[in-house]
Amino acid sequence: MAPSSPSARTAGHKPALAAFSALAAGWVFVLVTLGAFTTSIGAGMAFPDWPLSNGSLNPAGWLTNVAMFAEHSHRLSAGLMTLLTVALAAWIWRSESRRWLRRLSLFAVGLVVAQAVVGGLRVRLDPVQVAAVDTSLGRLFAMLHACLAQAFACTLIAIAAGCSRAWVTRPSGVGCAVRRAGTACCALVFLQLGIAAVMRHSFAGLAIPSFPWSRPDGGLLPAAWDFRVGIAFAHRAMACVVAAAVAVFAAAIWRDRASTLAMRCGAAGLVGLLALQILLGAQIIRTSRDPAATTAHVLVGALTLAAAFWLAWLAHRDQVEAPSGT
Repeated sequence: MAPSSPSARTAGHKPALAAFSALAAGWVFVLVTLGAFTTSIGAGMAFPDWPLSNGSLNPAGWLTNVAMFAEHSHRLSAGLMTLLTVALAAWIWRSESRRWLRRLSLFAVGLVVAQAVVGGLRVRLDPVQVAAVDTSLGRLFAMLHACLAQAFACTLIAIAAGCSRAWVTRPSGVGCAVRRAGTACCALVFLQLGIAAVMRHSFAGLAIPSFPWSRPDGGLLPAAWDFRVGIAFAHRAMACVVAAAVAVFAAAIWRDRASTLAMRCGAAGLVGLLALQILLGAQIIRTSRDPAATTAHVLVGALTLAAAFWLAWLAHRDQVEAPSGT
């Protein structure tokens, strides 16, 4: 690492820091995958205690029991994620002169700590029932846990992008149409993932058992309504809105002459992720929530937000690096 004196801090590209920040951002998706698999097989309460698992860091039988393996692997990967985030923040504070990047690294530490606490509350408060919403307090925290994971992933992507060579050496120059479309797209995808979190933890994934229509006879609206049907229908309706937002954002990138090749390829990848996500959603219905399809659906949803956020963040590069933000 760079010397700790303030005078040694610079805003230039640091290959080792860039690689480490990319590793930390990538590890988020390992964590998301393990968390999604844990939820998909109903193993979120495989251990009734926290932060230990059955009172141990190495609980008996966790390598042979699928539910225990899923949950304990998720906890271990979360612990590693915390260490990576703290190390990244320390490195940035020792070597970086950009104030916005140093502050963002502290925000990432705050998020990972909050995520750990919320995950612990999800376990410890699961026995507490909330009659008003017909669920447990622990499951409400599980919904929040899922949303914080997406915000945390975006934060690490922002840090990794800010440490990259392209960010440091190449201005963005794209127009405000790209920036506006990117901001709107990210907000809508994040809202969709929030709806999905509520749906998953309300056991509403199969509340509408046909696809793409809401009734086997081809009806657009469900025949009967309750909370679970409503949240499932909202998820499908928002998917249409998100599809339109992604198309508009991708088109704005492709039309803007200042868009880099990386941004144009990223826009194509974003459209591809959206198409794959729709196919996985259909597969979940057809297989009655097969764990592999459900886990992949959650992961691709997170990757869709990550791609949209990365593109939007690149589009805002010049605003972020303005003199007031350094």
